Amino acid sequence: MVESWATSSGTLAEVFGVDLHVEVGGGRLRAGLMDALREAVRTGRLTPGTRLPSSRSLAADLGVARNTVADAYAELVAEGWLTARQGSGTRVAQRAAPRSPKPAGPRSATRRKPTYSLVAGTPDLSSFPRAEWLKASRRALTAAPHEAFGYGDPRGRIELRTVLADYLARARGVYAAPERIVVCAGFVHGLMLLGRVLRTRRVREVGVEAYGLDVHRDLVSGAGLRTPALGFDDVGTRTEELASAAAYKGLGAVLLTPAHQFPAGVALPPDRRSAAVDWARSTGGLILEDDYDGEFRYDRQPVGALQGLDPEHVVYLGTASKSLAPGLRLAWMVLPERLAGEVAEAKGQVDWSCGALDQLTLAEFIASGAYDRHVRGMRLRYRRRRDQLVSALAARAPEVRVSGIAAGLHAVLELPPGTERAVIQAAAWQGLALQGLSHFRHPELPPGRDALVVGYAAPTDSSWTGTLDALCRVLP
Repeated sequence: MVESWATSSGTLAEVFGVDLHVEVGGGRLRAGLMDALREAVRTGRLTPGTRLPSSRSLAADLGVARNTVADAYAELVAEGWLTARQGSGTRVAQRAAPRSPKPAGPRSATRRKPTYSLVAGTPDLSSFPRAEWLKASRRALTAAPHEAFGYGDPRGRIELRTVLADYLARARGVYAAPERIVVCAGFVHGLMLLGRVLRTRRVREVGVEAYGLDVHRDLVSGAGLRTPALGFDDVGTRTEELASAAAYKGLGAVLLTPAHQFPAGVALPPDRRSAAVDWARSTGGLILEDDYDGEFRYDRQPVGALQGLDPEHVVYLGTASKSLAPGLRLAWMVLPERLAGEVAEAKGQVDWSCGALDQLTLAEFIASGAYDRHVRGMRLRYRRRRDQLVSALAARAPEVRVSGIAAGLHAVLELPPGTERAVIQAAAWQGLALQGLSHFRHPELPPGRDALVVGYAAPTDSSWTGTLDALCRVLP
């Protein structure tokens, strides 16, 4: 068996040399070494241009005579496997890559990448505050204590939890204390941990909204919990039914997006917010509050977090995915006192998941005021995008009603009955990725109204006009 790898060539490699691991079998060292190197190049483990160690270094590593390695290198150079130049060392020769076989089947079967996308859920990634984030990272790294680079507390860095407690109380009306916060690697990670804890507590059902993300339903189902759909109408989830409907008697928790329902875009009315909290108090149930884009509101006063009404019966889940970028994989849960220890223990049993330096950087980013400045700037940017979308529709598709635009990063476009599927198909022909409202409907529910869910945050400035044109062309 031969196993080989090497570092890529570069400045450091040229100064210090490279490491190469080969296992040479058999008694003929020179022939075995040549076979090992040929195999490494043939299989791609040693890529073209990779610099090999000097004959002296490799001979010392293998415990063989230097001439054995030098002769092997010379013969492989003669065969064309390697190249040798004065001052550049011995490298893997450039070779033409073998042609991949053409995929079978008709050309139409291959899926083209969309030219434009209005898929909801992604922020403007080009506006990530790189310079400010780098400054915060440098300050955080400079000030970080040595123990920050250890395994640490599964709840997350105390610096981030302390800053989050202050920010969430100030900006979202959340009752938060550092010891109640658990930092996690995105909303999905937090929901996975909660599902495990709920299952341990013998909860069997978690009610979910009639329209929402299938990945969230699947995660809860994957924890062994049923996910019945809650009642829904034009103003959101009918939480007043929780206390009376027989279908909901087995619920131990409900998952809600009360500040800005995804994808319908409505805010849960005050009476229904109170009804949800009353249900949780009377049954001992939990409300899992997904506050995915609560910082972005335009034509209304901010809707505070539901958690502020009863911190002991609501789990607040927030994330940096919409305000900064999903690639950071940073989110947080503010937990009832009775759950905080269990969730932290569940997280510690699986993995820590969140890098300490990213946590410290976010803590510094928030504490310095850079986070508030960034959110305010993005709020203006997204509002302009929303206004441009509404104006384009008013001018070119006046029959289409737009809703869910008072907050967030997406809008809902009402369609004539029976046209949603045709519009999605027409958009695909235009190279435009779109999602219909039916994509988010709970599988237990019958077909509902036809509509599009349009995410207007992600397109770049250069593609925005073309994206709007493509959308208007496919609308009925």
